[in-house]
Amino acid sequence: MPSKEELRNEIWTLLSEKGVGAFPFPLKGRIPNFKGSHDAARKLPSLECWKSSHSVKANPDAPQLKARELALTHNKRLFMAVPRLRKPKPFLKIVPGENVKPRKAVSISGSQTYGQPCAVKDLPHIDLIITGSVAAHPDGRRLGKGGGYSDLEFALARQLGKITDETTIVTIVHPFQITDKDIPFESHDIPLDFIVTPKEIIETNTQLERPSGIETDLLSEKYMDEIPVLKALMNAH
Repeated sequence: MPSKEELRNEIWTLLSEKGVGAFPFPLKGRIPNFKGSHDAARKLPSLECWKSSHSVKANPDAPQLKARELALTHNKRLFMAVPRLRKPKPFLKIVPGENVKPRKAVSISGSQTYGQPCAVKDLPHIDLIITGSVAAHPDGRRLGKGGGYSDLEFALARQLGKITDETTIVTIVHPFQITDKDIPFESHDIPLDFIVTPKEIIETNTQLERPSGIETDLLSEKYMDEIPVLKALMNAH
């Protein structure tokens, strides 16, 4: 079985060689953007989980930009994590409104203007998660870029009951990011319910177990020192 880093490098290289990557470059080290990401996002409204959702958590990376815009356009509350969760209120809440321009509001810079800082305890129930991936397997396994922050965002919200088994998890990727190779899956990893590409929607029917919350034995001192909400949560216990 290849390691996670080997698989990441394989996908980043493949996207580059095939010429399907999109700004920002380089693709390596990122949740890679790709040509057709907007077309993939436009498939989301056909999903029942989208139609029934009120609160959407989405990562701030480029390939999910259109999905974030659509969330506001479709009158949903949007939650974006602060980079590296480095603030005591580690999420930004963006709500649709008369004076909110969705495309601008969901950009990295615009979210700082339109977003309201939100503590984990103040999140509503998250109905839908749109997460970025470097690679995805049809059985629901995924690879992020390796920082571990998406896992921590999930675990924090799960720990406080803001994410439950009713929350649907979706990723948007290029078809070249879908792999049939074994992706190592660990207890803190987040399984996918749907994989959306510009061409199709794959329902994984995953049997993989979701993390139940923060796994304290996996936390490094680096995380504890750099993430205020994590430090406060651990100290409270």
